[in-house]
Amino acid sequence: MRLIFMGTPDFAVPSLRILHEAGHEIAAVVTAPDRKRGRGQKVSFTPVKEFALEHGISVLQPESLKDGEFQEALAAFEADCFVVVAFRILPEEVFSLPPRGSFNLHASLLPKYRGAAPINWALMNGDSESGVTTFFLKRKVDTGSVILQERTDVPEDMTAGELHDRLSELGAQAVRRTVEMIADGTAVTQPQDDDLATPAPKIFRDTCAVPWEKTAREVHNHIRGLSPYPAAWTMFGDRQLQILRSRVVDEKGEGDTPGTVVTADGILRVQCGSGSIAVLELKPEGKKRMTVEEYLRGYRVETGSVMNRGGESAV
Repeated sequence: MRLIFMGTPDFAVPSLRILHEAGHEIAAVVTAPDRKRGRGQKVSFTPVKEFALEHGISVLQPESLKDGEFQEALAAFEADCFVVVAFRILPEEVFSLPPRGSFNLHASLLPKYRGAAPINWALMNGDSESGVTTFFLKRKVDTGSVILQERTDVPEDMTAGELHDRLSELGAQAVRRTVEMIADGTAVTQPQDDDLATPAPKIFRDTCAVPWEKTAREVHNHIRGLSPYPAAWTMFGDRQLQILRSRVVDEKGEGDTPGTVVTADGILRVQCGSGSIAVLELKPEGKKRMTVEEYLRGYRVETGSVMNRGGESAV
């Protein structure tokens, strides 16, 4: 089939690569405009654009998907199908263009976790299973009929970054199979049950604050569900501390005020609402990511000091 691929970040590249390697005709890719990034404000390309340029694929980078000239250019490629992976919300006048439809790859088992951050919320909620879904686009976001789903187990210490990478590769396989099913006419769709839908809204800074008042398991899930980005944070003294990896030490033990440092001698153990966790990796404000051993060698941490959501920690 003649395809147009729409995507921007690293997550989308395995799907583009597998379609290219499978011999499908990629007429063009649509990706985000070039942006200036970093201290030097150098112009950088999206990962999808980088792949396209390396393989001689035409690139479209509209500022607005509703721009008439962009839509005319898109239609001129006469693609059979649009493949969308980690891209913007398409207006109906765009996703209705190809005769074989437009489908999206979503990083959850829809209708569970509709929204912008399905990977983060799955881990923050402690799910033991995740997966990917391909579905035909319709006007309401993430509600189209399901074409294909692939599932995977989620270990209890897996981080969002690790699940992201796994689902990126799993999703590529789902995208390839979906294109093949559409091409040979064997795609059978299943409507989503809206009554089973759960949200996965965009995550903001306040969402990332470590909820020390919750159970150790919930705190641990919160930390791994936001690691490495945007990262769970807590205030310790007058500085912010990002916590990137943890381990549940005790599930039920009661103790001092939630957020209290229980031990800081070789292990940084922190009290939760019930139980406690050990901090394994962290990033002090303005510093690089480090192990807890590196942190404790460079910073003085008093037993009894308290981590919290804001302000100075108590002692």
